[in-house]
Amino acid sequence: MAPDSGGTVLSSEEVDRSLARFGAEHEAVETSLLALQDHAGRRLLEGARLTGATRERWVRAELTLTRLWGWFDLLTETLETARELRARRREPGREELLQLSMLLDGANLAVPGDERGVEHLGWPELVGRLNAGYAEVLDLLVAADVVWSALPARIDLLATELHRLRDLAHSVGVRPGAHPAGDELDEITEELTGLRAEVIADPLAFWTADGGSSAPGGGRPDTSRYDRAARALDDIRREVDAVIGVRRDAEERLIRLRDVLSRADRTLAEARTARGEVLAKIAASEVPAVHGPASVLHEQLLAAADFRRRSQWHRLSPLLESLERRADEELRRARDSLSAVTAPLAVRAELRGRLDAWRARVTRAGRADEPLLAERYDVARRLLWTAPCDLRTAETAVRRYREAAAEALAPPAAEPEEPAAQLRGEP
Repeated sequence: MAPDSGGTVLSSEEVDRSLARFGAEHEAVETSLLALQDHAGRRLLEGARLTGATRERWVRAELTLTRLWGWFDLLTETLETARELRARRREPGREELLQLSMLLDGANLAVPGDERGVEHLGWPELVGRLNAGYAEVLDLLVAADVVWSALPARIDLLATELHRLRDLAHSVGVRPGAHPAGDELDEITEELTGLRAEVIADPLAFWTADGGSSAPGGGRPDTSRYDRAARALDDIRREVDAVIGVRRDAEERLIRLRDVLSRADRTLAEARTARGEVLAKIAASEVPAVHGPASVLHEQLLAAADFRRRSQWHRLSPLLESLERRADEELRRARDSLSAVTAPLAVRAELRGRLDAWRARVTRAGRADEPLLAERYDVARRLLWTAPCDLRTAETAVRRYREAAAEALAPPAAEPEEPAAQLRGEP
């Protein structure tokens, strides 16, 4: 404490220790301020046309830097005065120790304030303010420098890649107005151009501070807009690759499509023929209708062939993908329709097979000509081999024949044994 406020006068040893400590602090403050002066972020901020939050903070930071140097000059002047006073005598007297105590241990540093006028602070309080101001300015410089170091270079690399992709896309017909990917390329170009300008003018708008860290520059660049543009460019690259693949494989894919649609048409024709046969041969059966060939797919196939002749690969690519999917579905539906139409014939064939199998078993057993079996066989056979065939009645007849055959083929039951006394002739 300063003597005039009731404190004690420092001894010469305490003065020397204070001078050594303050000298080290003074050197550290000077080193920090010079580092701020030479910081790459400061040089970039001074030469940039700033906007938004970055401009506001940089204006405040410049005022803070000016105050920091002013406070440092006050520390320098105070330290030099104290050192000069201490160097006058090897063993300072009370008057000199009193002056040194006022300089080193009291709130006697006159610091210019704002509306409050001059403040009187001690050396530790002023060094604390210097450190706080230094951290505030350094936080701004580090954040701006990190954003400028990270984003513009990445944006430029992505823009270069975009230009190469756009040239390739134009060579295969992916252009604005002709293909959605061409329009998206223009949109990404505009986005990257605007993004780079915004990053340069307001880097703090792309900085996410780390709320849990008090260290200057704690945080990371916000790359969300860049990442979205990069993902969109990847999607367009895949689309262009697909178009290039179409140009290479178009003829082979068109041949396969013609084959698939041809097989679907033949299957449908077979189903229609089979339906007529089923209606003639099977009675009391619901036979589903058979739809006609997919004329829309055939028209689109002709359009795809026309796109290939005109080298309109960007239009051919999505059309082929749609046609391949729908042609496979059409073939599957045709096969399902044939299976559904011929199901009654399959049921009749199964009943015939079961009837013949049981007939063979009773014939091997020598029981086929028994009246009941012969009668039931004739009824079932007449129903199954007469058109139109009533499947429900025929199934009942086959079941009755199977039951009779199973009973005829079953082994005879064993007769009960007589009591032993009767075998011996006992009454």
